[in-house]
Amino acid sequence: MTILVTGATGRVGRHVVNELAKRGAAVRILTRDPAKLDFPASVEVARGDLLDIDALRAAFDGVRTLFLLNAVTGDEFAQALIALNVARDAGVERVVYLSVFEADRAVNVPHFAVKFGAERMLVDMGFSATILRPTYFIDNELMIKDVVLDHGVYPIPIGSKGVAMVDARDNAEVAAIELIRRDQAPGKLPAVTINLVGPDLLTGESVASIWSDILGRPIVYGGDDPTGFEQNMASFLPKWTAYEMRLMAERYVSDGMVPEAGDIERLRNILGRPLHSYRDFAAEIAHAA
Repeated sequence: MTILVTGATGRVGRHVVNELAKRGAAVRILTRDPAKLDFPASVEVARGDLLDIDALRAAFDGVRTLFLLNAVTGDEFAQALIALNVARDAGVERVVYLSVFEADRAVNVPHFAVKFGAERMLVDMGFSATILRPTYFIDNELMIKDVVLDHGVYPIPIGSKGVAMVDARDNAEVAAIELIRRDQAPGKLPAVTINLVGPDLLTGESVASIWSDILGRPIVYGGDDPTGFEQNMASFLPKWTAYEMRLMAERYVSDGMVPEAGDIERLRNILGRPLHSYRDFAAEIAHAA
């Protein structure tokens, strides 16, 4: 049977597709623009999006397992609930869902609250689901690397409680492993939730120190006040998105994203290797600049 992947052209989804293809899984992706794709020839393409009901129904034909990834948009909740309803109508019970770390606690951050709503639907409606809860993606640093390199400031207010940033490649490989595990199971498996975290608990000051070491010159932390961060985000994102990013940053400062006991070891056991580190990723993008 086929595994349907949504969000396949994003920083996580593209890795999920490649990991599944590498493992010999039958993969179909749902995308609005097939021209943007660069995947193995074995990957099937279904054109459409999560609000195109006819396209969605067609995409689910012959599918047993779903990887559900929704972009952070104003209609994210509608996309998630519609996709899960159409999946259920098509007889798809096996789902791996990309949520967010502590989705049940950060109730004032819109895309956290949305994802917790989808989690509730998965559990209450009896899906055979793996819920993946990633922390902040290390890969997001690509958006701010020029600020670091050109202005000597690490601008994201992540505070001092600690954020265990996760690499999208680790996220995607765990997702692929779980998709195949569920897809190949003889029946429904119990629902599980997996925290996707990185190996290091990072603070604003420690991240600035890492960049200083890599670049050989002082990089300073911009501080915990999210006002400037929101203003900078609003220069290239919709203002509502920038405000949502501010709310998320406030959550980093007040609570951090601190792994639970056993989270890191659990991921190492699933992957059979160490987790990617922030320092290595930062060095990679610094040297590529």
